[in-house]
Amino acid sequence: MSTPIRIRLRRRLGSCLAVVASAGMMLVGLPASPAVAAPGDYAKVTSGGRCDKMHLGRTFPRTPANSGAPTGQHHWTRSGPDEEYYFNLEFKGFENVPAPTRADLNGVGNTDADIRKWDNAYRASKSPEDMKRAIWARYARYIQGKPSPKPFAKWVPQNLIGAQHSRAKGGVFERKTVQDYRLIGPDWLCEVTVEIFDKDGNKIASRRYDSYNQRTGDLGEFKADGKRKPGQFKNDKIILRHKDAKYDFTKSRFTMYAGEKPNGATTREYKSENAKLRGERGTGNNPIRIAERRATAKGVWPQTKYTKSYPVFNPRPNTGTQGPINSIAYESGKNPAQAKQIQQQHNQANTRGVLGRGPGGVDFSTLELQYVGNPVKGKGLDYSMKADFMPDEDTEPGWGGQAKLELASDALFTWLALTPDRMWVNLNPDQPDTIMDKNFGETDTGRVLLEADMEMKRDFSRAMNPEVSPGKEFMNAAPKVDGVPCWGSGRNWIVPDRAKVREQNGGIYILDAPLKVNHAAMDFDTPVQGEDCSKKLTKEEKEYSHQLIDRYLVPHVQKQINTEKKYADLRRVYKSRVAAEWIRLQDAKKATDFRPVINSNNLKRWPLRGENADWDKLTVWKEMRKSFTEGDFTYEWPLADGRIYTFFVGGVDFAKAPKRNVSGVEFQLQHRELPRTTKDSVRAETSARDSDTAFLGGNGAANTSDGKPDPTPTPTPTPTPTGSGKPDPTPTPTPTGPDPDPTPTGTVPSKPDGNTPDPDGDLADTGSDTPVGLISALAAAAVAAGAALVWWRRRSARAGS
Repeated sequence: MSTPIRIRLRRRLGSCLAVVASAGMMLVGLPASPAVAAPGDYAKVTSGGRCDKMHLGRTFPRTPANSGAPTGQHHWTRSGPDEEYYFNLEFKGFENVPAPTRADLNGVGNTDADIRKWDNAYRASKSPEDMKRAIWARYARYIQGKPSPKPFAKWVPQNLIGAQHSRAKGGVFERKTVQDYRLIGPDWLCEVTVEIFDKDGNKIASRRYDSYNQRTGDLGEFKADGKRKPGQFKNDKIILRHKDAKYDFTKSRFTMYAGEKPNGATTREYKSENAKLRGERGTGNNPIRIAERRATAKGVWPQTKYTKSYPVFNPRPNTGTQGPINSIAYESGKNPAQAKQIQQQHNQANTRGVLGRGPGGVDFSTLELQYVGNPVKGKGLDYSMKADFMPDEDTEPGWGGQAKLELASDALFTWLALTPDRMWVNLNPDQPDTIMDKNFGETDTGRVLLEADMEMKRDFSRAMNPEVSPGKEFMNAAPKVDGVPCWGSGRNWIVPDRAKVREQNGGIYILDAPLKVNHAAMDFDTPVQGEDCSKKLTKEEKEYSHQLIDRYLVPHVQKQINTEKKYADLRRVYKSRVAAEWIRLQDAKKATDFRPVINSNNLKRWPLRGENADWDKLTVWKEMRKSFTEGDFTYEWPLADGRIYTFFVGGVDFAKAPKRNVSGVEFQLQHRELPRTTKDSVRAETSARDSDTAFLGGNGAANTSDGKPDPTPTPTPTPTPTGSGKPDPTPTPTPTGPDPDPTPTGTVPSKPDGNTPDPDGDLADTGSDTPVGLISALAAAAVAAGAALVWWRRRSARAGS
C-alpha cells in the first residue's frame, strides 16, 4: 500500500526543518529573494512599545533565557486550559437584526454618543431591542457621506461581526502569544515597523512585525490562522538579507507564531526560502520557522431572538440550529467559482490573519457526523461534524457545504421517520415495480442509495478488466468454457460493516462506520444478448466462481466504496443512520422533540433538494436494465476468434448495522482529545492535533420565552506570567506517533443470505466496557429480490470470423 502524499510531504519537511509545534509544525521559509543590500542602504526601526506592557499590562525586569520560540526537532506543547482561549463575539448573537427604515435610523442617531447610549441601555436591560438600536446607530454612522454604502444585510456580517471577530480574536491571540512564548522583559518590542532604504533614500521595503527582539534581532509575526501574506513576504526577503552599520538582519530569525496549522502553500514557500537562507548564511540553524501552538479560539455570543439559525438537525418545525458548521457551510459557495470569490473576500477582510481558514478551508465532500448529544426536549441537539481541510484553500477552496450539511441532516430525519419495513432499495431487472418505497424515493437519502447501487455495478464491471488487477487474476483463475472465462450469475449488495461507537458524556461518538460488499449467487429471468455460458458450468464450477469473486473483486470494490469521493454521500447518510438509531433509543427512554418524527413515515420536510428536485427512481432503473441487457463495458480475451465480453453488477441494503463497542480504555488511548474537541466545535471551528481534520458543530436554537438572550458563557480568564520575571520550566516535548490499531473484540457477524432479510439488523453494542444493546431486533424488509448483480458473457464474432 502506497504512503499517502501528505505523509510523504511531512516526512520530507521533517527531514530538513525543525519542529516547534504542538501539532508538529515545521521551520520553513519564504520565496526567492534578492542579494544582501548594497553598501549605502540603511534601515529604520520604529516601535509600538514593549510587548509585556502592551499586551499584559505590566513590565518584567528581565527577559527569560527561554523566551521566544524554542528550537530543535521536537513538538512544543502544554495541555490544559491554555490550549483554548475565548474572545467576545457578541454581535454574532444579533446577526438577524432586521434592516432599519429611514425612520428607524433617524430615531437612533448616528454619533458615537448615540451608540454609547444604546450600548449602555443594553447593558442595563439585556433586551435585544436595545442592542438592535445600538446596531442601527452604528449603521447610521457608517453610511454618513457614503454615496454607495453596503446594504445592511451585507454590512452586518462583513463590517459589524467581521470587524469585531478580527479585533477581539486578534487581540486575545496576541496576548496569548506574548504570554505562552514569554516575549517579555526589556528585549521584546511589539508592533515594530522596519523600513529599508537604498543609497538614494528610496524606500525599498516596509514591514510591520508583531514582535522584535532588539538584542538578537529576531522578528515575529502572530498569525492565529497560520497563513502567509504574499505582500509581507516580499518585504521579508529583503529585510532578512539587510545589513548596515546599525542593524544586521542577516543574523536575525523570522518566526511565525501560528494558532492553527498552516496550509500547504505556506509551508511550501517557507521551506523553500528557509533552505535558500541557510545556504546563503552557511548555517545549520533555521533562519525562518513556524512556532505552532494550536489552540481553540472560542467566540462567545448570546442566543437571542435575533441570532441566526439554520434549518438543519432540529425536529421542531420552523426552528433551526446555530453553530460554526452552519454558517461556514451555508457561506461556502454552491460551485467552485462562487467558492473562489468568497475566499477572496475572506482574505481581503483577513488582513490580520486572525479569522481562520474561511469557508473555503473545509473539504465539504468529506463532511460526516462525528457526534450527537443527548436529545433533550425543548433544548435541541448538540452535534459535531468532521471534515478534512483543503490543502490550499486560496487556490482550490472547498464548496458545496450547504448541500452536504443538509444531506446529512435530511438523512437523519429520513431514517427516523421511516418505519423499518420501508428502508430498502431494489435494483432488479425483473422487478420494475419494486425499486423502493414511494416516500423513500422522494428523498435524497433514497436517491443516494439507489445511485450508489448503480455506481457499484459499474465498478464491478471496471474491476473485471482482464488487463489489470484484480480482473487479470480473476479471469485467469475463473472456470473456462471453450477456453473463455465463465462464472455463475449473482448479485452484490452493500451492507454496513462493523462500526465502532462510544456512548459517553450523554452522547454517542461515531468513530468509524465502514461499509462492506456482500456477494451471493442469483438467477434472473430478464433475457440478455449473447450466450449465457454459465449454463455449461457444473454446480461445483459455479460455486468456485463465486468464491473467486469474493476473493478478487469484492475487496477491490469494497475499498472504493469506503474511500473514494464518489461514494462519500453514501458514507455520509450511513453515519446519519447510526445517529438516528441512537436517537430512537433515547426517545424510547424519555420523550424528546424527535418523537413526532419517529416512525411517522412523513418525509415532506425533507424532500429531494436543489438540482435533484426532479430526480426519478425509474431513470436509474432504466439505466440499470439497459446496462443489464446491452452492456456498459467490453473486454477482449486473447483467443483466436477474437470474441468480446461484457460484464455487469448491483445492490444496497442498510437493514443491518453491526457494531463493536469501544471500551473506555481504548477510547482514552486513541481518542482522548475527541470529547473536548467535539464540545469546542459546537461553539468554534476546531482541529484535532496532528491531523488535517476540522471539527465543526452546532446545537438547537432555544430562545428564552421572554425574548431576552440566554446567558452568555463566562470566558475562563487567561493567566498571566508570574510577577517574578522568572521563566516557567521548559515544557516537556510530547512524543508523537501513530496510535495503535484497535484490537478486534467480539465475533464477526455471519454473512446473511443475499435474498433474505436479516432478522437481527440491530445497531450495536455501545457505551461502557459492558456492552449495552443499542437497538435490538430492528426488523427490516431487506432487499428481498435484491439489486441485481449479474455477470454474463456476450459473444460477438468480429467481421470476417
